[in-house]
Amino acid sequence: MPKNRRIEREGGGRQASIPRLAWLIGPALVAGVAYLDPGNVASNMTAGATFGYLLVWVVVLGNAMAWLIQYLSAKLGIVTGESLPEVLGRRLRNRWGRRAYWLQAELVAMATDIAEVIGGAVALNLLFGLPLLLGGAITGAVSISLLLVQSRGGAEPFEFVVIGLLAIIAVGFTFGVFVAPPDPAGIAGGLLPRFEGTDSVLLAASILGATIMPHAIYAHSALARDRFRSERGFSTRRLLRATRWDVTVAMLIAGTVNLCILLLAAANLAGVPGTDSLEGAYAALYTGLGPVVAVLFAVGLLASGQASTSVGAYAGAEIMHGLLHVRIPLIWRRLVTLLPALVILAIGFDPTAALVLSQVVLSFGIPFALVPLVSLTARSDVLGGFRNRMITTGAGVAASIFLIALNGLLLWLVLTGG
Repeated sequence: MPKNRRIEREGGGRQASIPRLAWLIGPALVAGVAYLDPGNVASNMTAGATFGYLLVWVVVLGNAMAWLIQYLSAKLGIVTGESLPEVLGRRLRNRWGRRAYWLQAELVAMATDIAEVIGGAVALNLLFGLPLLLGGAITGAVSISLLLVQSRGGAEPFEFVVIGLLAIIAVGFTFGVFVAPPDPAGIAGGLLPRFEGTDSVLLAASILGATIMPHAIYAHSALARDRFRSERGFSTRRLLRATRWDVTVAMLIAGTVNLCILLLAAANLAGVPGTDSLEGAYAALYTGLGPVVAVLFAVGLLASGQASTSVGAYAGAEIMHGLLHVRIPLIWRRLVTLLPALVILAIGFDPTAALVLSQVVLSFGIPFALVPLVSLTARSDVLGGFRNRMITTGAGVAASIFLIALNGLLLWLVLTGG
């Protein structure tokens, strides 16, 4: 039987004041950093610079789906007291099937690491002229120090640090939109779902891979589990209510920032030569909007790399522990997963191309996290009376079908050269 340690009757805990409930906000903001990693920046900047406002609808739709998905992930962790990998690790009884599932999840987590380390390296190069390989090593070293905060200080100090970085990210990536506002008519036109060729589908899949990130689904269930484990005074229903606010705030921030990145590029970089790379975009912003906008953009990119790489390492460790029942210290694991990104930087592979491709890899990992999540949260033997309502399950199924269909379309277009 599942360990439904959090299933309680409404009113089972003491009356909770609004300020005390507000104190429960945090796990979704940490998981939400995954929606603002350097892969998001590369995908949204490239989409705006290449296709203008065409893919605004993808960002909006992706954020709406992300709200539902992150809430379901947190609900699973709160009600069962287990993360999604832990629940799957118990239910996948075939050893090889469990290992195969772990392998794809691990590859997705590694793709996340690549995006985050490369983004941090590019930011350090833009700000201080550091070589990319050295910048990647520094990004990895700083992420290790952040992980030490989590492993030694616990969930709440880690949340404070990551949320502080989130504030820097938000300022860095939205400032330029106020300096050079986008065209309202262009934004309205971009809300109409459509594509223009294979490249636009590739970028749409990349945006969704960066917006709905598999490792964020795994991580959020674990973050909610760890954060609320000690909150015995609240009923499960009150914790879920606080979590809905937590997810709403996190997704509003992430969605607004992601949209601002695309709009900034669409309004100021569309058709400008060389803006298909982060370095080119930085140079164009510097020339067109001034050094303040460009430097804030680079600072936001640096903060996003540092914050999201820590969340990615946390997710990877949880995936391994839950599915293989093996726990490797976060620091050692971070050192191993740092290597692929450093190799890419060392061989001179285009950083922006690596970022965009890493997000496509992430988009193909979405169904493997999303389908089990929707299925498990709809089961009464897992969540008891807190299982999904039919409309919630229907929305989750619709999101899963859409994402799988988009990935299938992308694969067909790439293979056929359409």
